[in-house]
Amino acid sequence: MTPPVSPQKDRFVHDRLPPPDRWPQILPLTGMSDMETLNCVSLLLDRHISDDHGYRPAVRGGDRIWTYAKLNDHVCRAAAVMVDRYGIKPGNRVLIRGGNSPEVALAWLAVQKIGAVAVTTMSLLRDNELRVIIDMSQPALAICEAGLVPDLSHAISSSGQHVPVISYDAGLGELFELMAESSPLTDTCATLPDDISLIAFTSGTTGKPKATIHFHRDVIAICETMCRHIIAPSREDVFIGTAPLAFTFGLGGLLVFPFYAGACSILNTRYSPEHLLDAIEIYGATVCFTVPTFFQQMVKLNTGQSLATLRLAVSSGEALPLPVRKAWADATGMQLAEVLGSTEMLHAFAGSTGQDVRTGFIGPAIPGYEIAVLDDAGQKLPANEIGRLAVRGPTGCRYLDDERQQVYVRDGWNITGDACSMTEDGYLAYHSRLDDMIISSGYNISGVEVENTLLLHPDVRECAVIGEASEERGQIVVAYVVTPVLVQDRPALAENLQDHVKSTIAPYK
Repeated sequence: MTPPVSPQKDRFVHDRLPPPDRWPQILPLTGMSDMETLNCVSLLLDRHISDDHGYRPAVRGGDRIWTYAKLNDHVCRAAAVMVDRYGIKPGNRVLIRGGNSPEVALAWLAVQKIGAVAVTTMSLLRDNELRVIIDMSQPALAICEAGLVPDLSHAISSSGQHVPVISYDAGLGELFELMAESSPLTDTCATLPDDISLIAFTSGTTGKPKATIHFHRDVIAICETMCRHIIAPSREDVFIGTAPLAFTFGLGGLLVFPFYAGACSILNTRYSPEHLLDAIEIYGATVCFTVPTFFQQMVKLNTGQSLATLRLAVSSGEALPLPVRKAWADATGMQLAEVLGSTEMLHAFAGSTGQDVRTGFIGPAIPGYEIAVLDDAGQKLPANEIGRLAVRGPTGCRYLDDERQQVYVRDGWNITGDACSMTEDGYLAYHSRLDDMIISSGYNISGVEVENTLLLHPDVRECAVIGEASEERGQIVVAYVVTPVLVQDRPALAENLQDHVKSTIAPYK
């Protein structure tokens, strides 16, 4: 029998994959190796309709409550808009820009349905940061929250590319007007397991973005590993969290995992710890994904009543301090599930939950993955010695046209940049990052990027940026600046420099 041919005729991303000899070793997952075609939307959405579960709630945000049937109708109409009105073909990139919302979820699923490649970006990024992403991914179309269109339009203009933009606003706007005029496109593109599903951007210590490439089989692989073994979800679950869908931690926890299970996801743009507590109670959330700083604040604020529906709380994004773990357990009677992952691996590869949690340890490798701690020469270290964390499994690092591939992948292992140790029985202890990344409230921040931004200011001669410990955020970004400005005028300069950085790069940096 002739093997199926990839429908992704646009080979832009395929042609920029690393050479095969620089790929990590990929470990097979039972049941996935013999699949000839695989489009992740078939398992995240289509099968719930065919199984007569279309009446169940799929996503909620603001005043919108969409069942799986309603979501599917929206996805099919958005797919028709992209194909019929804009000529989007399998393999074309589609940039998605907006805060967490049902609209971002429907856009992402529609992109998958037609075999295009999703490039989801954070709403906090500024036009100069967006321009780099546009230059690297060369999207054929953008779907953007209405209030964020000006920055995106400026970035597109300065890139010199022609990228049409469709705007939306909370169930309204141009996207929904075009959807109303379109007949649903019901056929899901028969992509191959190794066809491209998404490009996710991360940042290295230099601040230069790295684009990680993930296949359709990768999306399902994280469902069969992290989702199955750590979350063990059911259709009755209600997922909530704070991570942006542009982060793979948020994409998995708030879109891929709930839809794989046929559960419900709560997607609202931003939460404070107070608002997250309220939302857990209002929506009856059962699974929560957020960072340690949020769990710390929630414990201080919680009366005990608003967390009654939670059965699982998952912490990631930064190291989980032991006092936060203990305070959460004392307040709720529930052990926090800590997991460790990376954008390069798509999601988590180590972690533990429930009775398997050990104080001071993240946990063992999630089934399907292997982990090791290596020395600088790539040799495995004895138990409890600190070294470089290495991982391999059904997902792995593939950068888009980037020489840093040979730094992240060595001898088939993914070298994550984490300094860790491991017990005799495989429990991982996290110590720090190997590089100088500042991690504040779960965001990775390059000190060099902030320094470069400060140096653009006329009153900054020299500067150094570091991370300082903070009870509230884990770390805060601190800049030491050499300036000719007189002492009495320096308080005003400090505020001016803060405004300068916030207006040039994402405010969380």
